[in-house]
Amino acid sequence: MLGAGSWMGRIFVIEDDGSLRRELANVLQLDGHEVCECADFARGAEEVLAASPDAVILDLKLPGADGLGICRGIRGSSEVPILVLTSSDAEFDEVMSMKLGADDYLAKPYRPAVLLAHVARLLQRANSAGASRIEFAGIALDMARATASCAGNEIGLTRNEACVLAALIRARGAIVSRQELMRALWETDAFVDDNTLTVNVNRLRRALERAGAPDGVLKTHRGQGYSL
Repeated sequence: MLGAGSWMGRIFVIEDDGSLRRELANVLQLDGHEVCECADFARGAEEVLAASPDAVILDLKLPGADGLGICRGIRGSSEVPILVLTSSDAEFDEVMSMKLGADDYLAKPYRPAVLLAHVARLLQRANSAGASRIEFAGIALDMARATASCAGNEIGLTRNEACVLAALIRARGAIVSRQELMRALWETDAFVDDNTLTVNVNRLRRALERAGAPDGVLKTHRGQGYSL
C-alpha cells in the first residue's frame, strides 16, 4: 500500500484516457480505496449521484462532455468532495472549478503520493464535517438535524422517518426487510407494529416527494421490504 492516510472510501473516477484511468484506479486501489468509473461522460453527473461515492476525481477535458458542467451538475444535488484532476494549467479552469463547487485541484502529471494525500484530506474533511450526514441516490440525510435534502431542497423529518431513511441509505440500494426496519424503529420511544412501519414509510415517501426526489425513489418490494 502507498499509505497516504487512514481515510478509505469509494472514489468515482471520470477520466477519458484509458491508460491514465487504469493507472489512477491502480494507485487508489493499492491504497485501499474502492474505485468506480464513469461509463458515459454525457451522463457523468447522473452516474455520480446514482453511485453515491465518498469522493469524485474529475478530468475537465472529456469527449462529448464538459467537465465543468459535470461539476456543476454534481454540486446541484450533492456535497460529495470533488477533486479536479486535469492537464490544463489555465488559471481560468482552476478558478471556475472552485466557483462551481470543486473542493480541490491537481494538475497532471501527478505524483501518486501527492494525489493520495489530496484524496485523504478530502475524505477526512468530509467525515469530520459530516459525520452525521449520509447520502445515497441523490438524497442526503442529516441525522443530527433530522432533515433530508434533494436537488438543493431540504425538508424536516420526524425521528421515525429519519430512522427508516437512514436504514435505506445505508443499504445503498439493497432491499431492507420490514423486520429490519422495525428493529431500527425499536431504538426510538415509539410503539412499533406492522401498521406503524407502514405509516412511517408512507410519510417518508411523501416527504421525499416534497423535497423533489424522483418519483418512485422509495421502492416497495412486495413480500420483501423496501429500497432506494
